[in-house]
Amino acid sequence: MSRLFGTDGVRGIANQELTASLAHKLGKAGAHILKKNENRPVVLIGKDTRISGDMLEDALSAGILSMGGNVIKAGVLPTPAVAYLVRQFGADAGVVISASHNSFEHNGIKLFNGDGYKLDDNLEEEIEDIIARDLDISSHITGDRLGRVLQPKEDAETLYADFLKSTVDADLSDMSVVIDCANGAASRIAEKVLTDLGMRLSVIHNEPDGVNINKNCGSTHPGDLQEAVRREGAALGLAFDGDADRLIAVDELGRIVDGDRIMYICAKMLKDRGELPFDLVTTTVMSNLGFHRAIESLGLQADITQVGDRYVLERMLDTGCVIGGEQSGHIIFRKHTTTGDGILSALQLLQACRMDGRPLSAMADDVVLYPQVLKNVKVRNENKKYLDKDREVARAIVEAEQKLGRNGRILIRPSGTEPLVRVMIEGEKLDEIEMMAETLARLIARNLG
Repeated sequence: MSRLFGTDGVRGIANQELTASLAHKLGKAGAHILKKNENRPVVLIGKDTRISGDMLEDALSAGILSMGGNVIKAGVLPTPAVAYLVRQFGADAGVVISASHNSFEHNGIKLFNGDGYKLDDNLEEEIEDIIARDLDISSHITGDRLGRVLQPKEDAETLYADFLKSTVDADLSDMSVVIDCANGAASRIAEKVLTDLGMRLSVIHNEPDGVNINKNCGSTHPGDLQEAVRREGAALGLAFDGDADRLIAVDELGRIVDGDRIMYICAKMLKDRGELPFDLVTTTVMSNLGFHRAIESLGLQADITQVGDRYVLERMLDTGCVIGGEQSGHIIFRKHTTTGDGILSALQLLQACRMDGRPLSAMADDVVLYPQVLKNVKVRNENKKYLDKDREVARAIVEAEQKLGRNGRILIRPSGTEPLVRVMIEGEKLDEIEMMAETLARLIARNLG
């Protein structure tokens, strides 16, 4: 059996790859594992706004209940809200039903432990083993041993909103901000939080209908946000993705401010406040060379790990680093939470802007980014594992690296969640790196597609 869990849970086309049957099996197997430590485990479930979320939620819940576990259905919530609330409700695990930034026909199931961290690889493997061997683990669960759906003692959305507001100690009132909620999990709560903090707010793409999540909007498609910021003369714009664990900003000129620049701005704020131990920032191999140069200019060190927020967090826990993240806008503020949180990141960015006093454009321009080209090459999932074994591709990469020298770099990696190989090249000359990326992409598509 191929591995079910990728770097961000179980993903697939809803009702085709990620079926109700599979969700039911995941619920049963997960509850079975949890029962090793708790006779009647409690699992908190949240979801984004996809039409398939109801189907998967009910199937997953049925699997958990059939094993004697109890379920708290928290409704539509950002992924980081579940990571936070699992601790507040004293649950043994949390589940998010979401495919993040992907289009509506995709969905996913992501698991958190009782401390709000993503489930350990070993536990994921145990769950997979149960499903792969089709073990009969629930036939003895009958009568009063079956689980129940519990009502939360407090409103989940209010609890999470109050937590978010507590992470800010600067006065953010009267700031003019536009937010793009991606028709996703941030559609109600982001507006509530920012309005409660006194901001002058305009909101776009906050009317989810089950199929419009991430559609030409949000952190992966910020065009509408750029236009709205310029039109309204706002101080900045904030774009979330479908499950609101990412943030991409737009400055007052309508220019995109990516995760690298947001991390730099927030790391500088933490250093100025004396809240950046070891002068350390954790980032991935995807971060721009310009980010590294800017971080070094502050006397800080960038600790580099592989792509994936779980790997960023693991390194942060090892080193004691308090801020880390990805160019995509998935940023972890470890003082406050255990995972990337788009709304929390937005609040920290707004706080940094208020403290600095300059417009966001000036703050972002402290980071001079190198031209970067990223191409996604469609390949068969089963062929991704052969990427580093293809001699022709390896030879082409070496030749391109020699041509770039010290003023550029090449990163080629398979996606952990999609049937893609990502080709990223940075360098001083855009036309040169575009040609290199196109050549490598065509070669990979021909050999592995």
